[in-house]
Amino acid sequence: MRSRRLGTHGLEVAEIGLGCMGMSEFYGTADEGQAVATIHRALDLGVTMLDTADMYGPFTNERLVGRAARDWEAAHGERPLIATKFGNVRGEAGEFLGIRGDAEYVASACDASLARLGVEAIDLYYQHRVDPEVPIEETVGAMADLVQAGRRWLGLSEAGADTIRRAHAVHPISALQTEYSLFTRDVEEAVLPTVRELGIGFVAYSPLGRGILTGSIRRVEDLSEDDARRQRFPRFERENLERNLALVEQVDAIAERAGATPGQVALAWVLAKGDDIVPILGTKRVERVVENAGAAAVELSDEDLAELDGLFARGAAAGGRYAPEQLKALDT
Repeated sequence: MRSRRLGTHGLEVAEIGLGCMGMSEFYGTADEGQAVATIHRALDLGVTMLDTADMYGPFTNERLVGRAARDWEAAHGERPLIATKFGNVRGEAGEFLGIRGDAEYVASACDASLARLGVEAIDLYYQHRVDPEVPIEETVGAMADLVQAGRRWLGLSEAGADTIRRAHAVHPISALQTEYSLFTRDVEEAVLPTVRELGIGFVAYSPLGRGILTGSIRRVEDLSEDDARRQRFPRFERENLERNLALVEQVDAIAERAGATPGQVALAWVLAKGDDIVPILGTKRVERVVENAGAAAVELSDEDLAELDGLFARGAAAGGRYAPEQLKALDT
């Protein structure tokens, strides 16, 4: 697996990262033993960045990732990079309590994450969602104080172009994390050009359309009753899912030509969009991380890429990427 730079301030990671959210919540039953095995297999395959957040679990995912990372370090002499996030506030019972970006909260959230992770420094610290009630200058100013205290690189998640510019003027932002896949290409209009102008790396989450692009989900019933995709994501509503799967079926011919799976093709497409883009795999199973990491070896021709661009033009996916009330929380 090759390396890619995120931003212009020294952050370098493997071209594919591992998103750990589903190991603790949202995507069905969690299994810690399987999760740790998946993390370690990803690291075996060359992944160097693990992505988590304080809200996942809530709070339990950071503990899981920290334990897996420390175990890896004990066995191999080096710790993988850890990226985590703050800003989506949850209670101990899992209730959502809003978004906070005030300076006091930034500092306390960082201290809490460090304690759960069991590490001395967070490598990449993101604001998970932009707080509309707090100027981004205050939030990033507080994050910059953390860098002075030994934290390493700063990031934003789901921030719009204007917010990115204002944030970067306060302190260099190394990475923006936002959804990007064949199904979700909104960032191509303004966000990607902005981060490229400013020298900010791009981390693409849900590059497999939350699993639809793998072809392994054939109907709603393939997801467990407690899987959040059945309740919170319109693209998984029965009629929308059928239309989206019809699009995925058209990837099969490209996958056959490339000697790859549909999911590997979808990831290879994201990788081909620029060497400043790092997709993070969201999986909790060893066999899936092995398959998805194989995308690093898939080479798509210019004809393949053009065909995919045409099949998955912006707006081709049926249903929004989030429910309307969740979309309102995104910065645009």
